[in-house]
Amino acid sequence: MAIQWFPGHMNKAKKAIAERVPDIDVVIEMLDARLPASSANPMLAQLTRNKRALKILNKQDLADPQVTRLWLEHYNGLANTRALALDAGDRAPAQKLIAACRELVPHRGGLDKPLRVLICGIPNVGKSTLINTMTGRRVAKTGNEPGITKAQQRILLADDFELFDTPGMLWPKILVEEGGYNLAASGAIGRNAMDEEEVALVLLGYLMRRYPDALCQRYKLDSIEGWQDIDALEAIGRKRGAMLGGGRVNIQKAAEVVLTDFRSGATGHITLERPEEWTVWLKAARELEARRQAERAAREEARKGKAAE
Repeated sequence: MAIQWFPGHMNKAKKAIAERVPDIDVVIEMLDARLPASSANPMLAQLTRNKRALKILNKQDLADPQVTRLWLEHYNGLANTRALALDAGDRAPAQKLIAACRELVPHRGGLDKPLRVLICGIPNVGKSTLINTMTGRRVAKTGNEPGITKAQQRILLADDFELFDTPGMLWPKILVEEGGYNLAASGAIGRNAMDEEEVALVLLGYLMRRYPDALCQRYKLDSIEGWQDIDALEAIGRKRGAMLGGGRVNIQKAAEVVLTDFRSGATGHITLERPEEWTVWLKAARELEARRQAERAAREEARKGKAAE
């Protein structure tokens, strides 16, 4: 199943960002540390190309610290890019953020040349919470549902540092299927655009491969050796009392348990992708898309040929 979610207000956000970008010095992109590449917006990369970039891996307290280090190395190795990891317990995010931006654009600063920064991110990545923490007051709406912020706003973090907030934005077509599932598991996708049972099964499949001990510990499972994802989901349902009549497992309720536990960090410090995995997924997705486009082109040519006969 391909997961896609692009409400109308996100298209407005795209237009607003495109209008703002020419005057911006640095673009901060908030990423989910549990899925850094899946939560990186390719449409934003197109809109802001040639701009200095600061990648914030947020929610690092929920992610696998060893994998977070791999992602920081990856992003810090890119040209004109810096990367930082933050979490809810960080008491001085504004100072870190401002310092990193000034390093990227050292020639900007002072009242005559204020540093202008745009902050972007997917829905529910924690951007509004970070802004409120940095300013020490509630200037951005927060919530655990995607799509809370729907308008731009300008925030002065220092006399010569202007931060422009934008609504959370996804992109019209999620190319990498694994990325779509990861976004859905994180809560970035609206519930009406996904099948929670299917997302939970994909999530469990990854956890069984990469984090079997954490999975067994969380749900008090003796062993998952030889299991399929549905076996794990049913076992979790029984452990958590998600049952229907006749001893049947309520799969929907079990899926909700799995997703809620992952999103809250109850399952453990989990990251759903590594740089080398993403490289493989992206290559496969691009090859599949190229084949689909070639097939569509061939069908269109055949249609035109029949019409001309």
